Amino acid sequence: MIDLALPPLCLPPALVLFTGALLIALVRPAIRPLILLLAPLLTLWAVWNLGDGVSLQTQFLGHPIELIEADRLRRLFATVFALMAFAGGLFALRQASRFELSAAYAYAASAVAVCFAGDLISLFVFWELMALFSTLVVAAGNHPAARQAAVRYGVLHLFGGVVMMLGIVGIMGQTGSVDIRAIALDSVAAWLLLTGVLINAAAPPLSAWIADAYPEASPSGSVFLSAFTTKAAVLALILLFPGAGVLIPIGIAMIFYGILYALLENDIRRILAYSIVNQVGFMLVGVGIGTELAIDGAAAHAFAHILYKGLLFMSAGAVIFQTGKRQCTDLGGLFQSMPVTAICGIVGALAISAFPLTSGFIAKSMISQSAANQHLALVWTLLTAASAGVFLHAGIKFPWFVFFQKDSGLRPADPPWNMQAAMLLLAAACIGLGVFPGLLYGLLPYPVDYLPYTAAHVLSQLQLLLFAGLAFFVMLPWMQRTLTISLDFDWCYRRLIPAIAAQVESGWDWIKQRFDAFWQSYGARALDWVLDPHRSRGWLARTWPTGSMALWVVALLVLVIWFGPAQ
Repeated sequence: MIDLALPPLCLPPALVLFTGALLIALVRPAIRPLILLLAPLLTLWAVWNLGDGVSLQTQFLGHPIELIEADRLRRLFATVFALMAFAGGLFALRQASRFELSAAYAYAASAVAVCFAGDLISLFVFWELMALFSTLVVAAGNHPAARQAAVRYGVLHLFGGVVMMLGIVGIMGQTGSVDIRAIALDSVAAWLLLTGVLINAAAPPLSAWIADAYPEASPSGSVFLSAFTTKAAVLALILLFPGAGVLIPIGIAMIFYGILYALLENDIRRILAYSIVNQVGFMLVGVGIGTELAIDGAAAHAFAHILYKGLLFMSAGAVIFQTGKRQCTDLGGLFQSMPVTAICGIVGALAISAFPLTSGFIAKSMISQSAANQHLALVWTLLTAASAGVFLHAGIKFPWFVFFQKDSGLRPADPPWNMQAAMLLLAAACIGLGVFPGLLYGLLPYPVDYLPYTAAHVLSQLQLLLFAGLAFFVMLPWMQRTLTISLDFDWCYRRLIPAIAAQVESGWDWIKQRFDAFWQSYGARALDWVLDPHRSRGWLARTWPTGSMALWVVALLVLVIWFGPAQ
């Protein structure tokens, strides 16, 4: 029996956005822009009208299902998800298809629902809805490569969902509870749940789905994809596994894995896709450290990352939309005809590099400081070195090869007004949060006792970025991209496993052919030799005298008595 308890004036934020997604699919094109812009704003209003605690619950198979549970952390993530839905909708206003827009808003609504899920069952349901609708967003790229990438994306996330569900069922069996709480990694079920979440967080070795799928979506679809899945996984890790030390080496591995592949890439959106892996690695390190400052840093970095990574994907999407080119080797000199796109791309690049007066500076440094406070010298050193690597691949490489390297001869104009407006909105947010960090710090789950703008911090960060930039230009001949393809772990299931399967099938066909030949030569005759005595003219089919039958019965009786069990 289902018994819903909904207090008056409690409007589920995800339901608002789901309704918007449905209306986008049904209303006339003239009304669609109004729905696109109004639905995320109403969602944001609903997010901030939720009181702390459980406000919507039911029962399922004897378990309490808490569909809406609000607190400062959940509200923080839901807020930035709603803001990103608005900015993405504005960017896609005049370009995306109705199908893509509806799927993208349903995807955003599922992410908001994940934020407020108060139990493991509802978390899983909304998690799978998020996977379903994000798969549709990839497929909405509407070309063969996008549809193939969507299939691989869907299969991988289906696998992750199965692993996650196995963990949830195991935890339910062990504890009898489905509450979302901190879980110790002391059982197979807990490790399965962690693995399912890490697949969505793009932890190695299953990280390549981001670089495989996101660049194949449409320019607007990749903006939505960059915002929700991996950051919803970060929220889940904060809620379920805060202070899990295993997340620190996993996060470090993600950081340097993302840097390496981003430096090797030629496709501008694959550069940014690998950069997502790199940045989520910083967040995992914060979750693994687990102190209040580290959790605040992971949450703040997720908030800031959604904004500046959305801005970078918008900048890349605008270039692709206007030129039809996506390789660094085909681009260059675009600042001359696309100044707004270039400026916004530079702001995003500075923010991801944690340049002072940008959102990245006030957020990422909290994670490094938490490592220093816990005397994790090696972790602090690796995070500092990684910050230089981020500046190399996203802070300099992306804007340099797209907007400033040798002139490609392309002279496209800046994109339509709505694309420019969305980019300017996120650029203003990146700078505004950097200039006024209290706007973000006031939303974090724990009180913040951290000052980002100290002389030592600003000076050390500027020195780091200066020398990283110098290294880039000194190594520029080696940094020039060529028309190459970077092989990642997805090669195993895209090429290696199909090749092995083809060899196994070929070997099976060879065995079958040899067996057929052997059967035709020897098997049929052997079978005839066995069956001939039983056929109508066989000796076992003849009529035997009664005396002979009695003799055989006596012989069988003797054998039974002789070999039978002793009494």
